[in-house]
Amino acid sequence: MRTFVVLICSLALACVAGAQPPPEKKEQGKKKGAPAGQVSQPHGKPVGKPQPTRTGGPPPRTSEYGKAKGGAHPTQMNKPAEYSKAKGQAQVTNANKSAELEKTKGAGKGKGKEQPEVSGQPAKPNLPAGGKPGKAGVAAGKPLKPQHFDLPKQPNTAKAPAVQFQQGRHIEGSENWQGQQYTVFRDYRSEWHDENWWRGHYHNNIVFVFGAPYYWNAGYWFPAWGYYPDAYYAWDGPIYAYNHLPPDQVIANVQSALQQQGYYSGDVDGLVGPLTRAALADYQRDHGLYETAAIDQPTLESLGMT
Repeated sequence: MRTFVVLICSLALACVAGAQPPPEKKEQGKKKGAPAGQVSQPHGKPVGKPQPTRTGGPPPRTSEYGKAKGGAHPTQMNKPAEYSKAKGQAQVTNANKSAELEKTKGAGKGKGKEQPEVSGQPAKPNLPAGGKPGKAGVAAGKPLKPQHFDLPKQPNTAKAPAVQFQQGRHIEGSENWQGQQYTVFRDYRSEWHDENWWRGHYHNNIVFVFGAPYYWNAGYWFPAWGYYPDAYYAWDGPIYAYNHLPPDQVIANVQSALQQQGYYSGDVDGLVGPLTRAALADYQRDHGLYETAAIDQPTLESLGMT
């Protein structure tokens, strides 16, 4: 029995002894010194790969240097991006400018839109302030070539009564007609002279219309009062000497032009009678001209005759 107990104890001791780890070797118990060229790591931190010590040349590239260098790359790459962005903004600005320019051009096109004119009625432009004519108020018509009309040899005095001579008569309202083209109307005064006086002053610049003498001066025809005491005149005043035509042909061309535009409904007779004078005044008023009711240069220019 004692022998059995001893055996059991021996086996237990053997098991306990087998479970313990073998004793460490003395070489492992000793700490190895850091080899030359290596830096020892502090206690408590994981041991990394040792960095070699350099004895010359540039300093080693540490992890911080790599970060700083790596951080510079985004900055340099952002510069072209920002430049492209700025360039793109400039293009947008230019595009906007172009759009504004096109918009401005479009506004100019809208200006050309006007209300259509009623057929058969003359256009009525805006008159200058005070009713005085200006360049904007005179609308030149289509060019009209001068024509030769076969006029009656005797005037129709029922439609164009004869006017009476008045010594020194001036044209009423002409003092308000401004401009060099109206000087001849402002300065006109009726004169009575005999045949010899007229011939002595105007020589060959005298023509006869319906048996009445007219003299030419400063681009206009005038009645030569007194040349023939019984001469017939339907109008006492200047008549523009259009295209070197005699007075009756000038009047006939004006009457024809006014007929075409619906202002004159009488006969083309070569006489400045009441109907012709009324048609002239209506046309001049509608076209921003002074209402001279006479055949003047601005009116013929507006009709496209000069």
